[in-house]
Amino acid sequence: MTLNIYLSGEIHTDWRDQILEACKDLNVSFSAPVTDHAASDDCGVAIMGPEDQKFWHDNKGAKLNAIRTRHGIENADIVVVRFGEKYKQWNAAFDAGMAAALGKSLIVMHQDEHQHALKEVDAAALAVVQTPQQVAEILRYVQDGVLPS
Repeated sequence: MTLNIYLSGEIHTDWRDQILEACKDLNVSFSAPVTDHAASDDCGVAIMGPEDQKFWHDNKGAKLNAIRTRHGIENADIVVVRFGEKYKQWNAAFDAGMAAALGKSLIVMHQDEHQHALKEVDAAALAVVQTPQQVAEILRYVQDGVLPS
């Protein structure tokens, strides 16, 4: 069975690369949002023209990014959402909510200090973990039924 995994959330660390490396021997396909922060922020105005007001600048970008995000989440078997330590990722919370609303299997990753703030998101998840390695182990177990050694 091939699993389609959407990797959402924090873009400031290499957590996605760690998961990809740990899963290279599995039959999985990964997709993700645009992780180039500047490109993600400016895609709307770069493609559809400039805006004088920051609200409309951001609105254009958010809508273009939503095309990719919606497609990735809708076509995923499993959605992994990472909440980083440094920034509040409102978009990650939105993606987690969308995945839950669509009935997608949801894995949430964050550190202990965010447990209270993310309690509702965690309640919607089928697994809550702290590391990319734990995500990889879950994917290996789901695909092959093999526990970590």
